[in-house]
Amino acid sequence: MHLLFNALFLIAAIIWGDWRNWRKYHSTILFIWFGDLLYNFLCYNYRMWEYKESIFGFAVLPNHTIITLLIMFIAYPSSVLIFLGRFPEKKLNMGLWILFWVSLFSIIEYINLRFLNLISHHNGWTIGWSVFFNAIIFVMLRLHYKYPTVALIISIPIIFFFIIYFHVPIR
Repeated sequence: MHLLFNALFLIAAIIWGDWRNWRKYHSTILFIWFGDLLYNFLCYNYRMWEYKESIFGFAVLPNHTIITLLIMFIAYPSSVLIFLGRFPEKKLNMGLWILFWVSLFSIIEYINLRFLNLISHHNGWTIGWSVFFNAIIFVMLRLHYKYPTVALIISIPIIFFFIIYFHVPIR
């Protein structure tokens, strides 16, 4: 199923992504990759969420790490190319655009959690935390695109908040 979801993200990016200007979004794609890599490094033995695959794709996507790499290389760049490439100019529309993406990612996660068993939550993480985290991610993506240094600086206390709140053991 992760193969299907990522294929849909790729198709959406082919249709609606701003491919002509991909270089403008390159550093923001690296920013989201870095965040995901940091999560997977810090939480390797203390995951908040873990991806799983159904029987359909298990031979190709046998574990969380491989699924994460698929998402990082397909879903994240595709999302950034659409999210930033079509980001609206008007303030109200900006908020609605961010809300749309937070809702989209949250609904996909909810379906994967409750119905498809493609993700599991651990160590106090819930769908509510995912919605909150998605809101942070999409605000930070736009902030990073416009003001990369500010986004990096603001990311530091956010990371520390999650590490402290969820008692992530740093060894």
